[in-house]
Amino acid sequence: MSTPSPQFRGPRPRAHIRDIPAYVPGKPPTPRPGLTAYKLSSNENPYPPLPGVVEASTRAVEVMNRYPDMGSVALYEALGRHLGVPVDHLAAGTGSVALIYQLLQAFCEPGDEVVYAWRSFEAYPIAVTAAGARSVQVPLRADGHHDLEAMAAAITERTRVVMVCTPNNPTGPAVTQAELDRFLAAVPAHVVAVVDEAYLEFVRMPDAVDGLATYRAHPNVVLFRTFSKAYGLAGFRVGYAVAQPEVAGALRAVSLPFGVSSVAQAAALASLEASEALLERVDALVAERDRVGAALREAGWDVPDAQGNFVWFALGDRSAEFAAACDDAGIVVRPFAGEGCRVTVGEVEANDRLVEVARAFAPA
Repeated sequence: MSTPSPQFRGPRPRAHIRDIPAYVPGKPPTPRPGLTAYKLSSNENPYPPLPGVVEASTRAVEVMNRYPDMGSVALYEALGRHLGVPVDHLAAGTGSVALIYQLLQAFCEPGDEVVYAWRSFEAYPIAVTAAGARSVQVPLRADGHHDLEAMAAAITERTRVVMVCTPNNPTGPAVTQAELDRFLAAVPAHVVAVVDEAYLEFVRMPDAVDGLATYRAHPNVVLFRTFSKAYGLAGFRVGYAVAQPEVAGALRAVSLPFGVSSVAQAAALASLEASEALLERVDALVAERDRVGAALREAGWDVPDAQGNFVWFALGDRSAEFAAACDDAGIVVRPFAGEGCRVTVGEVEANDRLVEVARAFAPA
C-alpha cells in the first residue's frame, strides 16, 4: 500500500496498514497466435467441475435474489459426515485464506508474534501484518522442507500462532507425522498450531500427516482445508477449518456475514458427493506430477520432493529469465523474485512444454 502524501488531509489508516505487502497473483497467459497458451501460475486444477457441480450451481444461481444460508447448515452437516467430526468443530470461509485472516483476528493482539516457515504461502505475511501482529519467519531448509526444530526454537512468550503449510507452497515438500508430532510437543498449549492442508489430497508419501487424528490429539491444533485445489472450485472460494469447538466458534464469530455464497455452498456439497471422480482426477494429476518430476531430474534439475500439484525450481536471480522462457513457450509460471519459480501441474501438453523449456535452460 502506498504511503499517503504529507499534503493529504483526509483520514489515514492505521500505521501498520502501510506495511502490508502486496499479494502477487498468478498472471494469465499471453495470447500467442497459433499456439495454445496455458496458465500454470496459480495451482489451479486443469479439470472442469466434477459431475453434478454445474447442475447444482445452476439451481443455486436461479435463486440468487435470496441470501445464502449464513450458517452453512447443509455444508457443515455434509462435511461432518465426510470427516467424522461434530458440526461445531467446523468453520467455513471464502477459501482457506479467509480463515487465516479470521484466526489471526480472533487470537492476536497488536504486537503478538506469528511463527511460520519462509518461503511459504504468500498470504501469511499479509494477514499477519493486517492483524497488527508480527511475523517471525523461519527459513526453510535447503531442500525446501520446513525446519521445524528452528520453528519451535523461535516460539517466545509473545507467540500466539504457529503455521505449518504442508505440503509447503511454493516449494512442495510435506512434513511427516513423526516430524509434526515432535514439533507439536514443543508448542505451548496456549499457542494455536495451524496445519494448513490446502494440498492434502495430493500427498503420496510414507508417514503422511493424519490431520484429523492430530487435531483430536491436540486441542490447540487447527486444520485448514479448501475446495479450491483438488476439488477445482477456485473460482467459488470455499474453505473450511477443523478445530475444537472453542476455536472453531471463534473463527465463525469473526467471519464475514453471508460470506460463502449460495452457489459456492451448492458446488461444495455436490463436489463432496463426487468422491469417486475426485479420486480419479487427483490420481491422474499425481501421476503427471511424478512424470514431470522424473523428467526434470533426468534433465539435471534438483527439484524438491513435490507433494502438491506443483513443482519448484530454485533459480535465485535467474527466476525472471526462466519465467520469460516459459512465457515464450506459451506457458505462464509464477516467479518469486530472487528465489525461484513455482509451476502448476496442468494439461499434459503444458507439462511437456515445461519439460522442454527446462531441458533447454541449463540448471544451476
